[in-house]
Amino acid sequence: MPTKTLHIPTADGQADAFAAFPDGGEQHPGVLMYADGFGIRPVLWEMARELAGHGYYVLVPNLFYRHGPAPLIELPEHIGEEVRPAIFAQLMPLIEAHTAERALRDADAYLRFLTTQPEVSAGPVAVTGYCIGGLLAMRTAAAHPDQVAAVAGFHGPVGADGPHSFSKLTAQVHLGHAESDLTPEALSELNQTLDAAGVRYTSELYPGTTHGFTMSDTDAFNPAALQRHWDRLLPLLDRTLANS
Repeated sequence: MPTKTLHIPTADGQADAFAAFPDGGEQHPGVLMYADGFGIRPVLWEMARELAGHGYYVLVPNLFYRHGPAPLIELPEHIGEEVRPAIFAQLMPLIEAHTAERALRDADAYLRFLTTQPEVSAGPVAVTGYCIGGLLAMRTAAAHPDQVAAVAGFHGPVGADGPHSFSKLTAQVHLGHAESDLTPEALSELNQTLDAAGVRYTSELYPGTTHGFTMSDTDAFNPAALQRHWDRLLPLLDRTLANS
């Protein structure tokens, strides 16, 4: 599976990134993948390659490029509970500095770059994200309803921008929540808000999960939930993108 490192021109500089895509020189639908708060690391390369193997060009930008190229902080091979507090102490200033305004400027640049790559076919794209990346994916889809046909967020704070944030969504949506992140009551409220906004969506709690369940390099990893994530994401992309 070919991969390459890239630099994306943005309003605030250049974002380092990588892409994974099928071999063979053909064009494929584009998918913008937002990492979780830990950022680009081997597990993200693995997930991007897995998705690319199903016929997509997958672009993964370094969300925090304004502070330097990835990796910005040194991460252990396995991010266990004992090291999370120290890691988050370093990450939180980066996350807090990544304002909605910055995120939207970046989304413009990422989509412009993605849709002009020679390996990417014409037509709509999809956006997927994990943790904070789920929120960024929803913001991107709402800001670009004419381009984004599908959006998926996993264990992300997707309702953080309030009910009004869903009103511009035209993409089909899947949200996979960790049981530790949302109560059934909060899920019901979120889904009612999506209903009221007329969004076409599925939104569900993944059984037995804690925040970060898709990430195999953390204690939160849940293999069954990761598979459920693929079982929801791949049909969504197949329905909405003209997969060649």
